[in-house]
Amino acid sequence: MSQSAGYYIVEASSMPEIVHKVAEAKRLLETGEETTVNGAAKAVGISRSAFYKYRDAVRPFNDMLHGRIVTFQLMLRDEPGILSGLLNVFAGTGVNILTINQNIPTNGCAVVTIAAETSALQWPLEEMMAAVRACTGVLRCEILAG
Repeated sequence: MSQSAGYYIVEASSMPEIVHKVAEAKRLLETGEETTVNGAAKAVGISRSAFYKYRDAVRPFNDMLHGRIVTFQLMLRDEPGILSGLLNVFAGTGVNILTINQNIPTNGCAVVTIAAETSALQWPLEEMMAAVRACTGVLRCEILAG
């Protein structure tokens, strides 16, 4: 009985060091800082065989979402300009907004759901979400699907 591939989101600090090194070697190759697998493996301190063993299984979280539709759910204060400021952050990161759905505000807050296509995402997803959370009036930001 064979098992199909499963996926997990695991905090980076709990991952074995080899996973971090393979991800870094892949980054070096993608950015052109290293032009060969041998050079990238040597630069991060792993063998080529270790790189090849894990290369297809290791992807940073933001790369898994690259080129996909991601649905964000946000809780915003019901004040003028809050949504506009939030949309400027999305635009500044290269995300293409597909839909925006805002519920009627209650108790001074509104739930906003944004579906966005991330193929042109210029920042790591975690950094983009941190910038969104830092916007005035954003009370919560999370990914619903992606």
